[in-house]
Amino acid sequence: MKLASRVGWDAAKNRLTRLLEERRRSGLQVLDLTETNPTRCGFDYPGADILRALGRPEALEYAPDPRGLRGAREAVSSLYRARGAAVDADDIVLTASTSEAYSFLFRLLADPGDRILVPSPSYPLFDLLGRLNDVTLAAYPLICDAGYAIDLDALARAVDDRTRAILVVSPGNPTGAFLKRTEREAMARIASERGLPVICDEVFGDYAFDDDPRRVDTLAGFPGIQTFVLNGLSKMLALPQMKLAWIAAGGPDAREALERLEVIADTYLSVATPVQRALPDLLALRPRIQTMLRERIAGNLAHLRGRAGAGGVCSVRPPEGGWSAILTVPRTRSEEDWALRLLEADGVLVHPGYFFDFPDEGRLVVSLLPPPPLFQEGIARLLHRLDAEA
Repeated sequence: MKLASRVGWDAAKNRLTRLLEERRRSGLQVLDLTETNPTRCGFDYPGADILRALGRPEALEYAPDPRGLRGAREAVSSLYRARGAAVDADDIVLTASTSEAYSFLFRLLADPGDRILVPSPSYPLFDLLGRLNDVTLAAYPLICDAGYAIDLDALARAVDDRTRAILVVSPGNPTGAFLKRTEREAMARIASERGLPVICDEVFGDYAFDDDPRRVDTLAGFPGIQTFVLNGLSKMLALPQMKLAWIAAGGPDAREALERLEVIADTYLSVATPVQRALPDLLALRPRIQTMLRERIAGNLAHLRGRAGAGGVCSVRPPEGGWSAILTVPRTRSEEDWALRLLEADGVLVHPGYFFDFPDEGRLVVSLLPPPPLFQEGIARLLHRLDAEA
């Protein structure tokens, strides 16, 4: 059987995955500091309220709307209005996930071989999404100084005749850097001059660590350029299993884009009725759910910064938001070798920085979601190994 070239990736497992599988088969302990599935991190969800919302009698009726049921879209619109963003329910298209939203937008905006500009370092999922949608992804760099910022000159140079959109993630994953107002204005000039839309992924946007007047709260409703803002329940409510996300479209060409997105969405009708019916009630739980996540993330980050800042060989670059932290480690080993050594000798699983396309060595990435006892033990073993062997 001949398979399509778009699925012709190397199916071989990397060394870290092979070692992890072997360790788990052997029943050995794994302190997973990469866990980003919140449903496996010991949170006390308001389960009765969530199940009650999903148990609405209307969920038994199937009356699909390609853009998503009106009541669900109005609930999303209310979120943006509360932030001062003019986003009408008719500006929104519901999808089953942000990954599906990306696929819809790549299909909407690009022909095979066209280019989408994406930040680097960033989440490795983009590579696979681009390949599956026959789109070429071209990286523009983030500058690492006091924090991570867009290299605006490099972004402008990266635009060519086949560029069809600029993608920005705010806050970045795993950098935790929010889009700043000065970056937004400069990016808008580049996009306007070249006639390009901006896709903005804001799934971690509710998880900021500090107030910052320079920060862009949301790109939704920003005038003058075509924007597509992505968000969803996976991160906003820490409910990835609910499979509901959305695209909020705005700008001078929004009507035509939305009409064509509606046809794409109508082809699949992928969002289940029960979660759409439940959405207003689920969003009402947002303060309760996000409070417990913020407390966990802030506590783990404070512990990590306190331990790593105690004169050892490892340092932490403080993120502005999100669920991850980046450790700077000695370059006496490669990132992959450090990750393998930590897993084999100490049972601690971390991500090497090259998974996220960091341009140089010396980065490990950890999740801030694990339960504090597990997180603290994992960090203690990690720092001990680094100090002993660096």
